[in-house]
Amino acid sequence: MRKPRENGFASIWTPRSWSIWKVSRALWPTARTTWSAGIISPPKVRKKEIEILTADEIADTLAKLDGHPLYPIAVVDLATGLRRGELLALRLLVDVDLDAGVVEVRRSLEETKAGLRFKEPKTEMGRRTLSLPPSALAVLREHRKELLKLRLALGLGKPDKETLLFSEADGTPTRPNQLSWLWRSAVKARKCRRVSFHALRHTHVSALIAAGLDVVAISRRIGHANPTVTLNTYGHLFKKDDSAAVAAIEAALRTGRER
Repeated sequence: MRKPRENGFASIWTPRSWSIWKVSRALWPTARTTWSAGIISPPKVRKKEIEILTADEIADTLAKLDGHPLYPIAVVDLATGLRRGELLALRLLVDVDLDAGVVEVRRSLEETKAGLRFKEPKTEMGRRTLSLPPSALAVLREHRKELLKLRLALGLGKPDKETLLFSEADGTPTRPNQLSWLWRSAVKARKCRRVSFHALRHTHVSALIAAGLDVVAISRRIGHANPTVTLNTYGHLFKKDDSAAVAAIEAALRTGRER
């Protein structure tokens, strides 16, 4: 802890506040040591509740964003649960196969002090192939048509292997933070529920859980390093009752008695 400044601000220090400062300064090394050693636990920071759109809110948001430049990327994120950087790194001709109905996550766009850069996934689980639902495929096919028209109008020519699926009008990458800002502006202007762009990923996961997918399958789809990470984040969304487990055990016991 820093010592109080002995300048023009010294007048704010009363004898009592000076004594408190000296005591806290003396105790700080002890507190830090005990936290590190596990003798006592540091104050717990409450987890921020994740934002999730309901089915009605999904429909309302997409209806209000229909025709907006962010509509395609919002649909794809709801359909895949990709992170911002993963979405913004997708290449039209390399990572997206509309005939097969899949997208392949091979890299991510990262914003650094030195600028933007593409990087490979941190773990092997981050590299994955995801199937797309028919509605998302239809939106992507239309988006591809509009993208080709825009490139021709701007004189950019036909797409090549580095052409991004989602980018700025001139084909340059969109910064992840810029995407978040554009999203906040769009949902405010279109009077949608104000949630972060990352809430679309959370909404995708909640839909998978509601559909009854197991935690391992969900973890693989969203690119978590292991299922523990998924449970730590979304564990509260899984059903708390074990009636299905009881029914399964009862069926097994009944079968055993009947033999």
